[in-house]
Amino acid sequence: MNYVFFDLESQNLFDDVGGRGNIDKLKVACGVTYSTEKNDFTVYWEQDVPALITELKSATKVIGFNLLGFDYLVLKPYSPETRFASIPTLDMLLDLQKTLGFRIGLDSIASATLGATKTADGIKSVEWFRNGELDKVAEYCKADVDITRRVFEFGRDNGHIFYKSRLGSKLKVEVKWK
Repeated sequence: MNYVFFDLESQNLFDDVGGRGNIDKLKVACGVTYSTEKNDFTVYWEQDVPALITELKSATKVIGFNLLGFDYLVLKPYSPETRFASIPTLDMLLDLQKTLGFRIGLDSIASATLGATKTADGIKSVEWFRNGELDKVAEYCKADVDITRRVFEFGRDNGHIFYKSRLGSKLKVEVKWK
């Protein structure tokens, strides 16, 4: 079994490309995977996207947060023939949305479940990319992949995770991530 945890950062913001309807124009800045087979992270830049897609296609399962609604859509122009929907994927955001009936942020579940918070956000990542601070982009993306992996493992091992309500209460939600 090779679970591949994945996240990517884009070169542009929605405002730069005319809104969410043009997600395919955001362009990949950086993608990071964590493979349970290799027990290590791999950083991919825009020129490395073919190798990234090969890794995703070879995974037993790709696990991430908003993969179907963001990451795969940003990757699509680089490989129009790839059917990303056919890659075995656990999109934790969609899984939680089905259970809860609303969308929830990774930071909300990471802070409530792990006591950890995201190190920045996508807006800051685009700023770093544009300033040539590529190490910061890679470290931020790697931190998001690590948080995603740790939340998944907690849910898999305990059958639940926690999230913070809009009022700040810590609430529990059952998950089936075996």
